[in-house]
Amino acid sequence: MKIIQPKLALKMKSKNLYSLLLLLFPALLFAQSGKVLDNQSVPSKILKGDRKYAIYLPPDYETSQRSYPVLYLLHGAGDDQTGWVQFGEVLSITDKAIAEGKATPMIIVMPDANTGTRGYFNSVRGDWNYEDFFFKEFLPQIEKTYRIKSEKRFRAVAGLSMGGGGSFMYALHHPELFSSACPLSAYIGPINMEEADSRLKRMLPDAKPEEVKTFFETQSALSLVNNIADDQKKAVKWYIDCGDDDFLYEGNSLIHIAMRKKEIPHEFRIREGGHTWSYWRSALPVVLSFVSDTFHQN
Repeated sequence: MKIIQPKLALKMKSKNLYSLLLLLFPALLFAQSGKVLDNQSVPSKILKGDRKYAIYLPPDYETSQRSYPVLYLLHGAGDDQTGWVQFGEVLSITDKAIAEGKATPMIIVMPDANTGTRGYFNSVRGDWNYEDFFFKEFLPQIEKTYRIKSEKRFRAVAGLSMGGGGSFMYALHHPELFSSACPLSAYIGPINMEEADSRLKRMLPDAKPEEVKTFFETQSALSLVNNIADDQKKAVKWYIDCGDDDFLYEGNSLIHIAMRKKEIPHEFRIREGGHTWSYWRSALPVVLSFVSDTFHQN
């Protein structure tokens, strides 16, 4: 018969408990998971129908009564509101960033801009006014439905490719609404009037000169940056990121140069990579950290 001394038994018990806790710790760490709903919708009179969106709610949303900052995260061409959910892994990446203290708990809203007519802007002929929908219907309805802090300092916008262009234009059109903007691999719009004419006439062969002018002035990030008012240069904090093998590298570089010349503070990053989801997944944690810094009191 083997006799175990009391001190030895206690030591063995403590060791077993410690081993159990080590095994359980990862599960306990990620038990506090956020939630993604990817088939939500809001009615739109402007676009004459329901518009879908996905939303990320942080881990403590259901158990707290607090309100949260918000990030509007825009998808690229060819995707819809599920793009950042399915391919961008927004749930696991955001949960991890929050758990590690690298991002503050926030709500992330991902609207669909790929149904009806693709894109985040108003058409020059006024027959598809998505941007009006976003600011006049979508944003107010979202911030009424969920516990979202409605002040500018608690609102950010980011996106990839076409959504990067949306991030540029939304923050440049409405600097009073966003504390930060993070365009990733962004399509910046036409870089001059000649390109604006060519692009618009591919969509509208009978486009008039005044329509080309409107298209360039409202949907070219370069035009908006070059004509920014002096008192708006520091209105938004910018983080711009593009891969060195990305076919949109030139436009993003031109934006960086224009911002330098206009003395607009911004962070500009060129990293190894192309126009791929693996690149954007690697960018998302940095975006979450960057916008979190703008949400905090300095």
